[in-house]
Amino acid sequence: MHALTEAAIRRSMVNCSRSEAAALTPPRDLAELDWASLDVLGWRDAKAELRGYLVHERDGDPIGIALRAADTKMSSRRSAMCLLCHSVQSAADVSLFTARRVGAAGRNGNTVGTYICADLDCASRVTAVPPSALHLDEELQALAVEEQVVGLHKRLQAFTADVTRR
Repeated sequence: MHALTEAAIRRSMVNCSRSEAAALTPPRDLAELDWASLDVLGWRDAKAELRGYLVHERDGDPIGIALRAADTKMSSRRSAMCLLCHSVQSAADVSLFTARRVGAAGRNGNTVGTYICADLDCASRVTAVPPSALHLDEELQALAVEEQVVGLHKRLQAFTADVTRR
């Protein structure tokens, strides 16, 4: 992913108004991010706990999606899977996020929802070697990680397509 400024992140938001994009709180560590290793930038708004944002690249350009988390949590006694990075974790660490659709559909209240890691840090989870590949040699582990990254890209592109469909 190419390095982005705070202004570029605000401009990339496709499903919120300019005033909502101007009001978003950027990630605290924006200046220290290793952009070359990021596949998607996800963060929760420090000033509004139910808001979150995902920014990734589509056709070489940044595209951002404003999200809203459900105000209830699932039981920590169960497991749940993030539908973007496919990591399985405690259900309390996965949240239902909704994104307003773009255009007239969004203004009419239409949203798209999916279960995503509550901290929106899917990028770090897909770059970790999956437990099922830990016993393999380094080359096969790298292939397993690459497969996870490709899967994240596909699922993120599909979610973005749902949000931007008019």
